[in-house]
Amino acid sequence: MIKSLSPGRKIFLSLDYIFLISIAILCLIPMIHVLALSFSSNSAATAGYVKLWPIGFNLKSYEFVTSEPSFLRAMLISIKRIALGVPINMLLTIITAYPLSKSIQKFKYRKWYTWFFVITILFHGGLIPWYMTIYKTGLIDSIWALVIPGAVSVYNIIILLNFYKGLPEEIEEAAFIDGAGHWIILWIIYVPLSIPAIATLLLFSIIGHWNSWFDGLILMNTTNKYPLQSYLQTVIVAHNFTIVSTKNLKDLSEISDRTSKAAQIFLGALPILVVYPFLQKYFMTGMVLGSVKG
Repeated sequence: MIKSLSPGRKIFLSLDYIFLISIAILCLIPMIHVLALSFSSNSAATAGYVKLWPIGFNLKSYEFVTSEPSFLRAMLISIKRIALGVPINMLLTIITAYPLSKSIQKFKYRKWYTWFFVITILFHGGLIPWYMTIYKTGLIDSIWALVIPGAVSVYNIIILLNFYKGLPEEIEEAAFIDGAGHWIILWIIYVPLSIPAIATLLLFSIIGHWNSWFDGLILMNTTNKYPLQSYLQTVIVAHNFTIVSTKNLKDLSEISDRTSKAAQIFLGALPILVVYPFLQKYFMTGMVLGSVKG
C-alpha cells in the first residue's frame, strides 16, 4: 500500500526539484551561450550583443574551423588517443580489480598490493620525476606518452573491486565446481555482471583522455602532435596563432575571434555530449554500487 506524502515531504521534494532544475539550467547556460556565439556574425559577437540566441546567423566560424588542418589533425590525435588509451585503461582496471576484490584467505598478499596502489593516491613524485621517467623510457613526442603514464587509474580500480565484492560468492563457487578457472569466471561471469560499473568507468576514461591538455603540452615536442585540448589551450587561452595555417590567416581576419573560439570549444565538447547519453543510464548505478564497500 502506497502512503500519501506528508505536507512537509511534499514541500521538501518541491524545493529539491526546483534546486536541481536551477543547477541544471546554470550548467546549460554557458554551453548555450557558446553555441549561440559560434553561429553569430562578426559584428554582433564583437559588440557583445549575443546572449542565448544567435544574431546574424552564419556558419563562417565552423567553415573556418573545419577547414583548418591543425584543428582536424589535433582532433584525429585525440580520437587515436581514446582508441588506444580507453581499452588499455579498462583492461588493466578489470584484471587488477578482480584479484584485489578477493579476501585475504583467497589472495594472501592482497593487503600489500592494495596499499601499494593506495599510496600512489596519497603521494606523488612530482612533475620533474614524472617527466624524466617518461623521457627515459623513450615515450616523449609519441602517442604512447599520452596513453601509458595514466594507464592504471587507482580510483577506477577501487570502484570496480568494491563492485566485485558485492557480487554473491556462491556464483564463483558454483563456477569452480563446474570446472571454471579464474579467467573464465572473470570474463564470462564477473564482467557481464559488472556492466553498470564498467560503463561508468568507461565514461570516466573517455572524458579523462578527451579533456586532458597539460600532458600534451609537456610531452609533445612539436605542435603537430598536440591532441585537441592542447591545441585549443594554445590557440584560445594562450592566443598563440602560429599553429594556424597561413592559408587560413586571411579567413581568421574576416571572422570574429570570439566566434571562432566558440566554434572550436563547441566542436571540442561535441563528442562527449554525443557519447554521454548512451552511458548515462549506467552512471548512477555504477557509481553507487561501486562506491559502497561490501
